[in-house]
Amino acid sequence: MIPFLGSLDLFPPVETARSDMGGLLAVGGELDPARLLDAYTQGIFPWGTVEGQPLWYSPDPRMVLFPDEFQPSRSLRKILRSGCFDVHFDRNFAGVMRGCAETPRPGQDGTWISAEMLAAYIRLHELGWAHSVEVYVEGDLVGGLYGLAIGHMFYGESMFSRRSNASKVAFAHLIRQLTALGVELIDCQMYTDHLASLGGREIPRSLFIDHLRRLTAAPVRRDAWSIQSLDLNW
Repeated sequence: MIPFLGSLDLFPPVETARSDMGGLLAVGGELDPARLLDAYTQGIFPWGTVEGQPLWYSPDPRMVLFPDEFQPSRSLRKILRSGCFDVHFDRNFAGVMRGCAETPRPGQDGTWISAEMLAAYIRLHELGWAHSVEVYVEGDLVGGLYGLAIGHMFYGESMFSRRSNASKVAFAHLIRQLTALGVELIDCQMYTDHLASLGGREIPRSLFIDHLRRLTAAPVRRDAWSIQSLDLNW
């Protein structure tokens, strides 16, 4: 049986997550900042809701990407050098979340980014925990991604693209920013071919938990990101 969390209940151990249900660990509880941050620092994340109640996951294995292993392809390097996209950070967090929510996903009926999720992560953004990478063409938002930075960990949540290669460009700029901040690991949550093409790979959950315990203990920065300080020489 999957535990139902009241507002004061703690998360069960991640080892009790149901492997036959994609790593589902618990249902319920609030989507307030304290609950969300507690979840992420334990290797747990919310993914969708049922009747307004969040579903909490901790899959095994875990899809991750080590920033120093990211190697942009020759074609992506060419696109990055071309200047055909304008990239910014933290200017339109809500717009990126809505873009992720509105983009159709193969094998998914609808979106897990509900109004409650949108409000919860916008609040985390306002508090300096959540960040967005935005890709524009002539002022139009055509792609991007968002996630949380805690210590030297980044927890990727979702990305979208309305123009070919826009999400890859966003990801490349994310790597530059995370490297500048000393981030050593990106949590990609679950396997997708797209993430694998960017350098992501699966590791055992136990190893992932070891990494995050060390990396989330690093000093926390909660200032807005600025692209002006990055070395963008690809």
